[in-house]
Amino acid sequence: MAPVIIFLAMLLAGSAVHKAVSHRRLAIAAARLVGMPSQGQLFLIIAGTLEVAAAVCLLVAPLQKTGAMLGMVVWLAYAAALLAHRGQSLDCGCDLVGRERPVGWLTIARPTALAMLVAIASTLPAASIGVDAPFAAAGLLALYLAASELLAIPLPRWRKS
Repeated sequence: MAPVIIFLAMLLAGSAVHKAVSHRRLAIAAARLVGMPSQGQLFLIIAGTLEVAAAVCLLVAPLQKTGAMLGMVVWLAYAAALLAHRGQSLDCGCDLVGRERPVGWLTIARPTALAMLVAIASTLPAASIGVDAPFAAAGLLALYLAASELLAIPLPRWRKS
């Protein structure tokens, strides 16, 4: 289970870095998601801080459950914000590239699935990190990012919604 924990930590840390690098675009996205136009930067800082804390805690065995709880809070709050905007077209900040698209069930399912994954992973005993675990985690992250890009294709033949 160590590769999954490392994958989740890498994803959380990467999200925090993304917020720091693209803070102007993502502050606007955060403001739209929470419905408070003047507070986007504040929510972005709070989310980024929680993501970094969760990532670090996930990698420290005694704090793994705390990291999982923080990760679940971040991802479930994000899923709830997306659910409130279901059907609307907006840049949700989910991708590395700014693109407006309708918020559908797949967009909402992504953070929900990540919250469930971190919840399941937190119930298992902490596993030792072997030499292969970081590579497996990097592979999972690459697959996750590739799937995200595939879902961003507007109206492919293989997707009905």
